[in-house]
Amino acid sequence: MKDVIWEKVLVAPETSIIEAMRLMDETALQIIIVVSGERQLLGTVTDGDIRRAILKGTELKERIDTVMNRRPTTFKADESRQDMLTAMRLLGFSRVPIVDDRNRVVGLQILDTLLRPTSKDNPVILMAGGLGSRLSALTQNCPKPLLPIGNQPVLQTILENFISYGFHKFYISVNYKAEMIIDYFGNGSRWDVSIEYIHEDKRMGTAGALSRLQERPQQPFFVMNGDILTKINFLQLLDFHTEHKAAATMCAYKYELQIPYGVLKVDRYRLQEITEKPTQSFFVNAGIYVLEPDTLDHIPADTFFDMPSLFEKIIASGQESAVFPIREYWLDIGKMSDFELAQSEYAKVFGEEK
Repeated sequence: MKDVIWEKVLVAPETSIIEAMRLMDETALQIIIVVSGERQLLGTVTDGDIRRAILKGTELKERIDTVMNRRPTTFKADESRQDMLTAMRLLGFSRVPIVDDRNRVVGLQILDTLLRPTSKDNPVILMAGGLGSRLSALTQNCPKPLLPIGNQPVLQTILENFISYGFHKFYISVNYKAEMIIDYFGNGSRWDVSIEYIHEDKRMGTAGALSRLQERPQQPFFVMNGDILTKINFLQLLDFHTEHKAAATMCAYKYELQIPYGVLKVDRYRLQEITEKPTQSFFVNAGIYVLEPDTLDHIPADTFFDMPSLFEKIIASGQESAVFPIREYWLDIGKMSDFELAQSEYAKVFGEEK
Protein backbone atom coordinates (compact mmCIF):
# COMPACT_ATOMS: atom_id res chain seq x y z
CA MET A 1 0.00 0.00 0.00
CA LYS A 2 2.23 2.82 -1.24
CA ASP A 3 1.36 6.36 -0.20
CA VAL A 4 2.34 7.72 -3.59
CA ILE A 5 -0.55 5.74 -5.10
CA TRP A 6 -3.42 6.11 -2.64
CA GLU A 7 -2.65 9.75 -1.85
CA LYS A 8 -3.51 10.58 -5.46
CA VAL A 9 -7.18 9.88 -4.77
CA LEU A 10 -7.39 12.44 -1.95
CA VAL A 11 -9.33 15.39 -3.36
CA ALA A 12 -10.90 18.60 -2.11
CA PRO A 13 -14.70 18.87 -2.05
CA GLU A 14 -14.70 21.44 -4.86
CA THR A 15 -12.96 19.03 -7.27
CA SER A 16 -15.11 18.40 -10.33
CA ILE A 17 -16.66 15.01 -10.99
CA ILE A 18 -14.82 14.75 -14.31
CA GLU A 19 -11.46 15.37 -12.63
CA ALA A 20 -12.30 12.72 -10.02
CA MET A 21 -13.11 10.31 -12.86
CA ARG A 22 -9.70 10.99 -14.39
CA LEU A 23 -7.95 10.26 -11.09
CA MET A 24 -9.99 7.10 -10.57
CA ASP A 25 -8.99 5.80 -14.00
CA GLU A 26 -5.36 6.86 -13.62
CA THR A 27 -4.87 5.13 -10.27
CA ALA A 28 -7.23 2.16 -10.91
CA LEU A 29 -8.13 2.28 -7.20
CA GLN A 30 -11.89 2.55 -7.91
CA ILE A 31 -12.40 5.11 -5.12
CA ILE A 32 -12.05 8.84 -4.51
CA ILE A 33 -11.57 10.13 -0.94
CA VAL A 34 -12.85 13.65 -0.31
CA VAL A 35 -10.91 15.45 2.44
CA SER A 36 -10.52 18.87 4.01
CA GLY A 37 -7.28 20.86 3.91
CA GLU A 38 -6.01 18.91 6.91
CA ARG A 39 -6.92 15.55 5.35
CA GLN A 40 -9.97 15.11 7.55
CA LEU A 41 -12.36 12.68 5.87
CA LEU A 42 -15.48 14.27 4.39
CA GLY A 43 -16.73 11.39 2.23
CA THR A 44 -15.95 8.83 -0.44
CA VAL A 45 -16.98 8.32 -4.05
CA THR A 46 -16.89 4.97 -5.85
CA ASP A 47 -17.20 4.13 -9.52
CA GLY A 48 -20.82 3.11 -8.83
CA ASP A 49 -21.60 6.50 -7.27
CA ILE A 50 -20.35 8.27 -10.40
CA ARG A 51 -22.28 6.03 -12.78
CA ARG A 52 -25.49 6.52 -10.79
CA ALA A 53 -24.94 10.29 -10.96
CA ILE A 54 -24.52 10.05 -14.74
CA LEU A 55 -27.81 8.16 -15.02
CA LYS A 56 -29.54 10.92 -13.03
CA GLY A 57 -28.25 13.51 -15.49
CA THR A 58 -25.71 15.13 -13.14
CA GLU A 59 -23.31 17.40 -15.02
CA LEU A 60 -19.70 16.21 -14.88
CA LYS A 61 -18.52 19.75 -14.09
CA GLU A 62 -20.38 19.63 -10.76
CA ARG A 63 -18.44 19.34 -7.48
CA ILE A 64 -17.52 15.87 -6.31
CA ASP A 65 -19.09 16.46 -2.88
CA THR A 66 -22.52 16.54 -4.53
CA VAL A 67 -22.31 12.80 -5.18
CA MET A 68 -20.12 11.57 -2.31
CA ASN A 69 -21.11 9.19 0.47
CA ARG A 70 -20.98 11.39 3.57
CA ARG A 71 -20.97 8.47 6.00
CA PRO A 72 -18.44 5.98 4.65
CA THR A 73 -17.18 2.97 6.54
CA THR A 74 -13.69 3.55 7.94
CA PHE A 75 -11.03 1.68 9.88
CA LYS A 76 -8.85 3.03 12.67
CA ALA A 77 -5.14 2.94 12.11
CA ASP A 78 -4.61 0.68 15.14
CA GLU A 79 -7.13 -1.99 14.04
CA SER A 80 -5.60 -5.36 13.28
CA ARG A 81 -5.25 -6.46 9.68
CA GLN A 82 -7.32 -9.57 10.37
CA ASP A 83 -10.19 -7.51 11.84
CA MET A 84 -10.14 -5.26 8.79
CA LEU A 85 -10.25 -8.21 6.39
CA THR A 86 -13.05 -9.91 8.32
CA ALA A 87 -15.15 -6.73 8.30
CA MET A 88 -14.57 -6.15 4.60
CA ARG A 89 -15.64 -9.67 3.74
CA LEU A 90 -18.80 -9.34 5.81
CA LEU A 91 -19.68 -5.91 4.38
CA GLY A 92 -18.64 -6.70 0.82
CA PHE A 93 -16.34 -3.65 0.60
CA SER A 94 -13.14 -3.71 -1.44
CA ARG A 95 -11.82 -0.24 -0.53
CA VAL A 96 -11.99 1.30 2.97
CA PRO A 97 -10.17 4.46 4.16
CA ILE A 98 -8.04 4.26 7.29
CA VAL A 99 -8.28 7.25 9.66
CA ASP A 100 -6.58 8.37 12.86
CA ASP A 101 -8.22 9.62 16.08
CA ARG A 102 -8.84 13.04 14.48
CA ASN A 103 -10.56 11.47 11.47
CA ARG A 104 -7.63 12.29 9.21
CA VAL A 105 -7.01 9.87 6.35
CA VAL A 106 -3.77 7.97 6.87
CA GLY A 107 -4.21 5.04 4.51
CA LEU A 108 -6.44 2.91 2.31
CA GLN A 109 -7.19 -0.76 2.94
CA ILE A 110 -7.54 -2.70 -0.35
CA LEU A 111 -9.14 -6.12 -0.46
CA ASP A 112 -8.97 -6.90 -4.17
CA THR A 113 -6.03 -9.24 -4.03
CA LEU A 114 -7.64 -11.17 -1.16
CA LEU A 115 -11.23 -11.33 -2.38
CA ARG A 116 -10.64 -11.80 -6.08
CA PRO A 117 -8.74 -14.75 -7.46
CA THR A 118 -6.46 -13.94 -10.36
CA SER A 119 -8.65 -16.16 -12.52
CA LYS A 120 -12.34 -15.33 -13.03
CA ASP A 121 -14.57 -18.27 -13.87
CA ASN A 122 -17.53 -16.27 -15.21
CA PRO A 123 -18.20 -17.36 -18.82
CA VAL A 124 -17.90 -14.81 -21.63
CA ILE A 125 -20.04 -15.27 -24.75
CA LEU A 126 -19.00 -13.27 -27.80
CA MET A 127 -21.55 -12.90 -30.59
CA ALA A 128 -19.75 -13.22 -33.92
CA GLY A 129 -22.38 -14.69 -36.25
CA GLY A 130 -23.65 -11.57 -38.01
CA LEU A 131 -23.37 -10.87 -41.72
CA GLY A 132 -21.91 -7.38 -41.40
CA SER A 133 -24.09 -6.29 -44.32
CA ARG A 134 -23.46 -2.57 -43.74
CA LEU A 135 -19.77 -3.26 -44.34
CA SER A 136 -20.46 -5.50 -47.33
CA ALA A 137 -17.54 -4.08 -49.31
CA LEU A 138 -15.23 -5.49 -46.63
CA THR A 139 -17.12 -8.57 -45.46
CA GLN A 140 -17.71 -10.40 -48.74
CA ASN A 141 -14.63 -12.51 -48.06
CA CYS A 142 -14.14 -11.96 -44.35
CA PRO A 143 -16.53 -12.04 -41.35
CA LYS A 144 -16.79 -8.69 -39.58
CA PRO A 145 -15.21 -9.87 -36.28
CA LEU A 146 -12.03 -10.74 -38.20
CA LEU A 147 -11.73 -7.34 -39.87
CA PRO A 148 -8.41 -5.85 -38.78
CA ILE A 149 -8.56 -2.78 -36.56
CA GLY A 150 -5.07 -1.54 -35.89
CA ASN A 151 -2.81 -4.57 -35.93
CA GLN A 152 -5.31 -7.37 -35.28
CA PRO A 153 -8.95 -8.48 -35.69
CA VAL A 154 -11.48 -6.59 -33.58
CA LEU A 155 -12.64 -9.85 -31.96
CA GLN A 156 -9.09 -10.54 -30.79
CA THR A 157 -8.95 -7.13 -29.10
CA ILE A 158 -12.22 -7.94 -27.30
CA LEU A 159 -10.93 -11.37 -26.25
CA GLU A 160 -7.64 -10.00 -24.95
CA ASN A 161 -9.39 -7.24 -23.01
CA PHE A 162 -11.41 -9.86 -21.13
CA ILE A 163 -8.28 -11.96 -20.58
CA SER A 164 -6.50 -8.95 -19.05
CA TYR A 165 -9.16 -8.94 -16.30
CA GLY A 166 -8.69 -12.63 -15.54
CA PHE A 167 -11.51 -14.20 -17.59
CA HIS A 168 -10.59 -17.47 -19.27
CA LYS A 169 -13.77 -19.34 -20.27
CA PHE A 170 -15.08 -18.17 -23.64
CA TYR A 171 -17.80 -19.11 -26.09
CA ILE A 172 -17.98 -17.62 -29.58
CA SER A 173 -21.29 -17.76 -31.46
CA VAL A 174 -20.58 -18.21 -35.17
CA ASN A 175 -22.53 -18.43 -38.42
CA TYR A 176 -21.32 -16.40 -41.42
CA LYS A 177 -17.91 -17.75 -42.53
CA ALA A 178 -17.70 -19.60 -39.23
CA GLU A 179 -14.76 -21.71 -40.36
CA MET A 180 -12.55 -18.62 -40.69
CA ILE A 181 -13.24 -17.57 -37.10
CA ILE A 182 -12.72 -21.10 -35.77
CA ASP A 183 -9.47 -21.48 -37.74
CA TYR A 184 -8.15 -18.20 -36.32
CA PHE A 185 -9.07 -18.63 -32.64
CA GLY A 186 -9.05 -22.42 -32.34
CA ASN A 187 -9.57 -23.77 -28.83
CA GLY A 188 -7.96 -20.70 -27.21
CA SER A 189 -4.66 -22.37 -26.32
CA ARG A 190 -2.79 -19.56 -28.08
CA TRP A 191 -3.98 -17.30 -25.26
CA ASP A 192 -3.98 -20.01 -22.57
CA VAL A 193 -7.79 -19.87 -22.30
CA SER A 194 -10.68 -22.12 -23.27
CA ILE A 195 -12.81 -21.30 -26.34
CA GLU A 196 -15.88 -23.28 -27.38
CA TYR A 197 -18.24 -22.47 -30.23
CA ILE A 198 -22.00 -22.02 -30.53
CA HIS A 199 -22.99 -22.85 -34.09
CA GLU A 200 -25.86 -20.92 -35.68
CA ASP A 201 -27.20 -22.45 -38.89
CA LYS A 202 -29.74 -19.61 -39.23
CA ARG A 203 -30.22 -16.07 -37.98
CA MET A 204 -30.94 -16.28 -34.26
CA GLY A 205 -30.63 -12.67 -33.09
CA THR A 206 -28.46 -11.34 -30.29
CA ALA A 207 -29.96 -13.66 -27.63
CA GLY A 208 -31.40 -16.65 -29.51
CA ALA A 209 -28.03 -18.38 -29.82
CA LEU A 210 -27.84 -18.62 -26.02
CA SER A 211 -30.50 -21.35 -26.18
CA ARG A 212 -27.87 -23.54 -27.85
CA LEU A 213 -25.46 -23.49 -24.92
CA GLN A 214 -24.64 -27.11 -24.14
CA GLU A 215 -24.17 -26.36 -20.43
CA ARG A 216 -25.97 -23.72 -18.38
CA PRO A 217 -23.56 -21.30 -16.65
CA GLN A 218 -23.36 -21.56 -12.88
CA GLN A 219 -22.35 -17.91 -12.39
CA PRO A 220 -23.29 -14.54 -13.89
CA PHE A 221 -22.01 -14.47 -17.47
CA PHE A 222 -21.13 -11.84 -20.04
CA VAL A 223 -22.62 -11.49 -23.50
CA MET A 224 -20.99 -9.03 -25.89
CA ASN A 225 -21.33 -8.21 -29.56
CA GLY A 226 -18.17 -9.11 -31.47
CA ASP A 227 -17.81 -5.77 -33.27
CA ILE A 228 -17.33 -3.33 -30.38
CA LEU A 229 -14.19 -1.53 -29.30
CA THR A 230 -14.25 -0.40 -25.68
CA LYS A 231 -12.02 0.27 -22.68
CA ILE A 232 -14.71 -0.71 -20.19
CA ASN A 233 -13.52 -2.28 -16.91
CA PHE A 234 -15.26 -5.67 -16.93
CA LEU A 235 -14.63 -6.25 -13.22
CA GLN A 236 -16.40 -2.98 -12.36
CA LEU A 237 -19.29 -4.07 -14.58
CA LEU A 238 -19.52 -7.42 -12.77
CA ASP A 239 -19.35 -5.67 -9.37
CA PHE A 240 -22.11 -3.26 -10.43
CA HIS A 241 -24.32 -6.16 -11.53
CA THR A 242 -23.78 -7.99 -8.24
CA GLU A 243 -24.20 -4.87 -6.09
CA HIS A 244 -27.61 -4.16 -7.63
CA LYS A 245 -28.74 -7.79 -7.32
CA ALA A 246 -29.80 -7.65 -10.96
CA ALA A 247 -31.04 -10.56 -13.03
CA ALA A 248 -29.67 -8.74 -16.07
CA THR A 249 -27.49 -5.68 -16.61
CA MET A 250 -27.31 -3.78 -19.89
CA CYS A 251 -24.44 -1.41 -20.64
CA ALA A 252 -25.53 1.96 -21.98
CA TYR A 253 -23.60 4.65 -23.84
CA LYS A 254 -24.59 8.32 -23.74
CA TYR A 255 -25.22 9.34 -27.34
CA GLU A 256 -25.49 13.05 -28.11
CA LEU A 257 -27.33 14.47 -31.11
CA GLN A 258 -27.10 18.13 -32.09
CA ILE A 259 -30.09 19.67 -33.84
CA PRO A 260 -28.63 21.81 -36.67
CA TYR A 261 -31.37 24.44 -36.45
CA GLY A 262 -32.89 26.87 -34.00
CA VAL A 263 -35.62 25.00 -32.08
CA LEU A 264 -38.79 26.93 -31.36
CA LYS A 265 -40.96 26.66 -28.28
CA VAL A 266 -44.50 27.57 -29.35
CA ASP A 267 -47.74 28.04 -27.40
CA ARG A 268 -50.49 27.81 -30.01
CA TYR A 269 -49.38 30.62 -32.34
CA ARG A 270 -47.15 32.52 -29.88
CA LEU A 271 -43.38 32.16 -30.08
CA GLN A 272 -42.05 31.76 -26.53
CA GLU A 273 -38.41 30.81 -26.94
CA ILE A 274 -35.69 30.05 -29.50
CA THR A 275 -32.90 27.63 -28.63
CA GLU A 276 -30.09 27.66 -31.18
CA LYS A 277 -28.77 24.25 -32.22
CA PRO A 278 -29.53 22.42 -28.96
CA THR A 279 -27.94 19.09 -28.10
CA GLN A 280 -30.09 16.17 -27.02
CA SER A 281 -28.63 13.15 -25.25
CA PHE A 282 -29.89 9.60 -24.93
CA PHE A 283 -28.67 6.40 -23.31
CA VAL A 284 -28.37 3.75 -26.02
CA ASN A 285 -27.86 0.00 -25.83
CA ALA A 286 -24.09 -0.61 -25.96
CA GLY A 287 -24.23 -4.32 -26.84
CA ILE A 288 -22.58 -5.56 -23.61
CA TYR A 289 -24.55 -7.47 -20.97
CA VAL A 290 -24.23 -9.45 -17.74
CA LEU A 291 -26.90 -12.10 -17.18
CA GLU A 292 -27.81 -14.45 -14.35
CA PRO A 293 -28.11 -18.12 -15.39
CA ASP A 294 -31.88 -18.28 -14.79
CA THR A 295 -32.51 -15.56 -17.41
CA LEU A 296 -31.96 -18.30 -19.98
CA ASP A 297 -35.42 -19.60 -19.05
CA HIS A 298 -36.91 -16.61 -20.90
CA ILE A 299 -35.24 -17.50 -24.21
CA PRO A 300 -37.28 -19.69 -26.59
CA ALA A 301 -35.46 -22.70 -27.97
CA ASP A 302 -33.83 -22.58 -31.38
CA THR A 303 -35.51 -19.47 -32.75
CA PHE A 304 -34.73 -15.84 -33.55
CA PHE A 305 -34.70 -13.76 -30.36
CA ASP A 306 -33.03 -10.40 -29.76
CA MET A 307 -31.50 -9.17 -26.51
CA PRO A 308 -34.00 -6.27 -26.08
CA SER A 309 -36.80 -8.85 -26.16
CA LEU A 310 -35.05 -10.78 -23.39
CA PHE A 311 -34.86 -7.64 -21.23
CA GLU A 312 -38.54 -6.95 -21.89
CA LYS A 313 -39.39 -10.42 -20.61
CA ILE A 314 -37.17 -9.97 -17.56
CA ILE A 315 -38.82 -6.66 -16.73
CA ALA A 316 -42.31 -8.11 -17.26
CA SER A 317 -41.49 -10.97 -14.88
CA GLY A 318 -40.67 -8.51 -12.10
CA GLN A 319 -36.99 -9.36 -11.99
CA GLU A 320 -34.44 -6.60 -11.47
CA SER A 321 -32.72 -5.21 -14.56
CA ALA A 322 -29.95 -2.64 -14.26
CA VAL A 323 -28.24 -0.13 -16.54
CA PHE A 324 -24.46 0.31 -16.38
CA PRO A 325 -23.45 3.63 -18.01
CA ILE A 326 -20.22 3.44 -19.97
CA ARG A 327 -18.01 6.45 -19.39
CA GLU A 328 -14.97 4.87 -21.03
CA TYR A 329 -14.14 4.66 -24.73
CA TRP A 330 -16.80 2.82 -26.76
CA LEU A 331 -17.35 2.43 -30.49
CA ASP A 332 -19.74 0.15 -32.38
CA ILE A 333 -18.17 -0.71 -35.74
CA GLY A 334 -21.44 -0.91 -37.60
CA LYS A 335 -20.87 1.10 -40.75
CA MET A 336 -17.99 2.26 -42.91
CA SER A 337 -17.54 5.61 -41.17
CA ASP A 338 -17.26 3.81 -37.81
CA PHE A 339 -14.72 1.37 -39.25
CA GLU A 340 -12.61 4.26 -40.53
CA LEU A 341 -12.91 6.07 -37.18
CA ALA A 342 -11.79 2.92 -35.35
CA GLN A 343 -8.72 2.69 -37.57
CA SER A 344 -7.75 6.28 -36.79
CA GLU A 345 -8.34 5.98 -33.03
CA TYR A 346 -7.02 2.50 -32.32
CA ALA A 347 -3.37 3.41 -31.79
CA LYS A 348 -4.26 6.22 -29.38
CA VAL A 349 -6.73 4.15 -27.36
CA PHE A 350 -5.11 0.70 -27.44
CA GLY A 351 -1.62 1.33 -28.77
CA GLU A 352 0.22 1.32 -25.45
CA GLU A 353 -1.10 -2.15 -24.62
CA LYS A 354 -0.35 -3.91 -27.91
